Order: sequence, then structure tokens, then C-alpha cells
Amino acid sequence: MNPIGLISMQYARPFTAEHFPLFTRMKALGYDFVELLVPEPGELRLGAARTALADAGLGVVLAARVNLQRNLASEDAASHRAGIDYLKYAADSAADLGATLVGGPLTGNPLVFAGRPPQPVSEDERLARKARCVAGLKEAGEYSARVGVTLAVEPLNRFESDVLCTTQQAIELLDAVDHPAIRLMLDTFHMHMEEASIPEAIRLAGRRLVHFQANENHRGFPGTGATDWVEVMRALHNVSYSGPISLEPFRRNDDRFGVPLAQWRPPHEDESERLAASASFIRSHLLLTEYRR
Repeated sequence: MNPIGLISMQYARPFTAEHFPLFTRMKALGYDFVELLVPEPGELRLGAARTALADAGLGVVLAARVNLQRNLASEDAASHRAGIDYLKYAADSAADLGATLVGGPLTGNPLVFAGRPPQPVSEDERLARKARCVAGLKEAGEYSARVGVTLAVEPLNRFESDVLCTTQQAIELLDAVDHPAIRLMLDTFHMHMEEASIPEAIRLAGRRLVHFQANENHRGFPGTGATDWVEVMRALHNVSYSGPISLEPFRRNDDRFGVPLAQWRPPHEDESERLAASASFIRSHLLLTEYRR
């Protein structure tokens, strides 16, 4: 059965050595791996983290953090080069941690979290952005393959990216890159906004899919939102998806007027019972779909 994981920012951001005891807690709650944000230089001693993960019996995948200064899509040569170098750094970090997968919005061009509004672009610039992304991913893919790491490109919703938002766009990009170390990840939170049908998008992704984030439309705990999990898991079964499934239910239970839901906030109460139930919920849907005749 697919390994089930939990994003580290469920508990803390940044995630540092003081949080290593949480690995044991995650394992006890039913999780098989943790999805760590790629640590910034000096943020985490990777050797110590690898030991702590092994001691807890927990696997790990990494989630990339791009910005406008490390941005494959950028027309600024320095930012484009920094984007490629960052993906190489992320691959090295993964290898040092014993991970084989780095996922995220690798193409760059972040919007809301970079404080940048979307702007219309000419057809020439659209094609130039694609060419820059393709060239950057080819180079990063060559490097990551040498260290045994796969890079998984993630489409984001229209408010977080203006270069890659849908599964179809991702397939166009991957076909142009044409490198075995560059694959696809999908997140149901973003898919709720951009896909006409989440199950059909999963089927379209097919064998390209190497990482999947199972999130509610409102980023709450699985089963508390509008996602049709039976159909989602059926689609994953249809494409024989056996890779990791991670959860990011970090929407806090605070609906007071004016509280910015887009801003990450640390937990204000023990969420262990709901986190354990979330892992069981996803695992049970996978199991029942597998045995459905």
C-alpha cells in the first residue's frame, strides 16, 4: 500500500533539531514518512536529521521552496541560474537525508506569497518562459539523476503561479523536458480550483505521477471538506499509483472575521487525534478501493 506522510509544517516552520522528537510522534500516529521543506543553508544538520528519522523508523521526501530570486521562469539571468542551482542544492539535501524525491512548484514564478500580482504576457514571453523552464529542468534533472533523486513538478492554483496551474500544462512541460528524473506531483487542494475533474486529471497524469498530496479543498482534515475521496482513490488505483501520499491539513480551526487563512500559523492545540484519524481515513480509502470489485 502507498506510504502515507505528513508535512513538517503541520507542527513548525522552520523545522529544526528541536523538533526531531516529533518524528516518533508522527510514526505513532500512523505515518510512514515526513514531508520536510527543503532546509535553508544552516537551518538543519542533515546528518543528524537522517539519524533521527532512522531512529523513528520514518521515511522522508522534500518539498522545494522557490521564490523570485531562484526562479526558473525568470527573464533575469541571475534569478534563472539561482533557480537551477537551488534545485541542485535541493537534490543534494535529499540525498544527504536519504530521500529520493523532491517535489514542489519547481518552475517558480510565485504570485501571492511573493507579493506579485499576475500580469498578462506576450506570446513571445510565454514561449520564452517555457523555454527557460525546460532548459532549467533538463540541467537540474541531469544533476539530480546523478545523486539518485527525482524532481517532481507541481502545478499550483492560479493565485500562486502564473506559469503552471493544470495537469495538462504540466504534461506539456514534461514532454518538452523529456528526462526520466523530472516527473509530476499533484495536490488535490490546487486541483479543486483548476481541474474540471480531479479523477480525470489523475488518469491523464498516469505513469508520470510520482508524488501525491491528499488535501481537502479547504486544507482541513481529510473527510471534512468537499473532496470525493472514493473517486480520487479509484483514479489512483486506475493508474496503478504506488508512490507516496502526503497530507497537509494545516488549516487551523479559527474562523474569526479577518483572520488571514492563507497565512501559516502554528498549532494552538494538540491535533494528534485528528492527525491519526486522517492517516487512517486515507489508508482505509486506499484499501477499500484496492479490494473493490
